[in-house]
Amino acid sequence: MSIDVRIATDDDLERWNGYVDQSPQGTLCHELEALRVQAEHSDAAVHPLIGFKGQEPVGLFPVFEIDKQFVTTAFSPPPSLRVPYLGPAFLNMGKLKQRKRERRRQRFMDGCFEWIESELDPKYGHVRTSPALEDSRPFKWQEFDATPEYTYGVDLTPDEEELLMTFSSDARSNIRNADEDAYEIEVGGPAEIRRIHEQVENRYESQGIDFDVPVEFVLDLADRSENGRVKPYTLSVDGEFVGGILALEYGDTVGRWMGGVRTDADVDVPTNDLLDWAIMEDGLENGLETYDLVGAETRRINRYKAKFNPELRTYYSLEYGSWGMRTIASLYDSVK
Repeated sequence: MSIDVRIATDDDLERWNGYVDQSPQGTLCHELEALRVQAEHSDAAVHPLIGFKGQEPVGLFPVFEIDKQFVTTAFSPPPSLRVPYLGPAFLNMGKLKQRKRERRRQRFMDGCFEWIESELDPKYGHVRTSPALEDSRPFKWQEFDATPEYTYGVDLTPDEEELLMTFSSDARSNIRNADEDAYEIEVGGPAEIRRIHEQVENRYESQGIDFDVPVEFVLDLADRSENGRVKPYTLSVDGEFVGGILALEYGDTVGRWMGGVRTDADVDVPTNDLLDWAIMEDGLENGLETYDLVGAETRRINRYKAKFNPELRTYYSLEYGSWGMRTIASLYDSVK
């Protein structure tokens, strides 16, 4: 039986978030409300593709269409918003043997590619997958260039003391010896989101790097997410904001999305160690399995992240288009 790939109907959309929850590749940003927020803030049209084998759903693939200077492009996720991962999410394949699983996955992807080509005919495409997607071959067979990217994941299944003992000695010392009366960590709301966003924006600008993520996008994502949470962790000293991390919590994973930048505050507190540990402590308490440190590509920053003894994980950056079209794609900030 063939795979039927189509734009999700109203009935499909009512079940969409349930399908995301079932998929190993599903993330907060795959959820319907998050897709709509991404579309609104990237001036894009979102096409939620879904595939069925008979009545059984086999995959989701949200595609964002952006038209710029008479050129149609396709993204998943859209550029400029620094959404960590998107791309396809597969369903009901875990119990299949390898041959049947590959065939079903390939047919679903072929159906998606056919729809994209016939309905959009994009001159350029870019997809960034979830770390749970291990096979980039369906894209390579469609002439996408596949570039492996890396992130770190901290295993949250040990108990607190076991987890702490896996950290480097300086991380353990910073966490254990911090004077709990000298600082306060809270999970805030919109005001804290704005503080963290402003701090990150200022840090990027000081380094001559554009940071074009609208704070309204982050606020809307936090407000409208149905099953996931955007959690702004802030650390204050004497009531003054020092630093923060925006975490994305969904399913069994919490991710270090934005923040954790070097603070200019003159305080004798290991700010980021304590913020990361607070996120991990909450993850342990809530029965989560992984703390995704979101990125392992920057040598300088990796020295910090690696002290939590994370596992190196791979995801894929997938790009389609001629050399000339890839040059035009530089019109979009933060494509990769």
